[in-house]
Amino acid sequence: MPDEHTACVIISIGDELTLGQSLDTNSRWLSARLLEHGIVTARHVTVPDDAGAIGRVVREGAADAPLVISSGGLGPTEDDLTRVALAAALGDELVEDADALRAIGAWYAARGARMPATNRVQALRPRGAACLANGHGTAPGLRARLGGADVFCLPGPPREMRPMFEASVLPALRPPPGRVVRTRALPTFGYGESRVAELLGDLMRRGRNPLVGTTASAGVVTVRLRYEGGAAEADAALASAERAVRAALGLAVLTPDGETRERTLAEVVLDLLKDRRETLAVAESCTGGLLGAMLTEVPGSSGAFAGGWITYTNAMKHAELGVPDRFVPEEPDPRAPGAVSEETARAMALGCRERARFVLRGAPGVDHALAVTGVAGPEGGTEAKPVGTVWVCRASRDGTVDARRFLFRGGRDAVRTWSAMSALGMLRLKLLGAEMELLGEVERGEG
Repeated sequence: MPDEHTACVIISIGDELTLGQSLDTNSRWLSARLLEHGIVTARHVTVPDDAGAIGRVVREGAADAPLVISSGGLGPTEDDLTRVALAAALGDELVEDADALRAIGAWYAARGARMPATNRVQALRPRGAACLANGHGTAPGLRARLGGADVFCLPGPPREMRPMFEASVLPALRPPPGRVVRTRALPTFGYGESRVAELLGDLMRRGRNPLVGTTASAGVVTVRLRYEGGAAEADAALASAERAVRAALGLAVLTPDGETRERTLAEVVLDLLKDRRETLAVAESCTGGLLGAMLTEVPGSSGAFAGGWITYTNAMKHAELGVPDRFVPEEPDPRAPGAVSEETARAMALGCRERARFVLRGAPGVDHALAVTGVAGPEGGTEAKPVGTVWVCRASRDGTVDARRFLFRGGRDAVRTWSAMSALGMLRLKLLGAEMELLGEVERGEG
């Protein structure tokens, strides 16, 4: 009896992948489908169109895992070398598969065309391998045994690879009976990844089950839980681990208890606004519309987001939001607060709420306004206000105003992203009636 498929090595083949000219989406899709069936991906490997390199990683994969799946390199051109590499790994010669050749010819005939001679090479397979039917293209897949592993070679185009996986690979999988792999994701905001790890402490010890790990992207640190074991214990084990994570991280966890859907910070804020039947407008300087873009990426955002102003210059801040000239004078004045200041951020937020009341034609205006002004760089910083200095202000209908100064590290894109995310984080705290110091925060304005 062949080994159970407890783990898989996934290989992506193509110069365009190793050179960064194309994004590898096949590996992600395959890993997700395998996980649904209790099979964990041991690693992803990307190799160029080189027969020696492909053969080497196939042999290494077969030595490390009972299942190897590759995608790419099965076309009709000279740089499609997967079948050659697999034959070398197996120690086999290539032979022509009559059924595969007929299928390729039939594919062309169905389209009123004659099969080019160059496509005949796609009917070749290692003598010890079998061809897999391709109902969506001309490249047959390949299946073989190498040592104790099952090897499947699939075409690269997703429209061909995915149906072939479902039709020919999925029925052949042998996950351990009764074993499942379940995951859960808890997005957080307000702490850096190192602080999250510090707070989680022993929960992140390798070898635990569920395993707890973190990933960071665009200001959000996501805590990922992975359980491997019996199906009967899965839900209880994940629930217990989630409770421990929530207890350690508190307000930083964005989603409520029991929520399994991964959401962005903008989604969380918009849902809170909708639940309270409240609305938001924004005034942006250094973020140049990024905050509004984050909000409008969410379907249905118009149910809570009214719109906003991009006031990049001082003249626009004054004309559109009523920021006083004495804060942002036309001529440089060392006595003036300047565009990047608590005074200007507060005036922008208050002006945004006030102007929204007139724009909305007699409606009571918006419940909350967010304003962002700062030095995104790479130029424009001073000793007093270095690049990365950002003031964010929230002004709400109840009269409360929250202004905070942040100092963000990184390039221009990072500063702008952190600025917009921090504005959303401040509004979330207001909507929750909670208090928390956010990452990068260095000063609070007067309440």
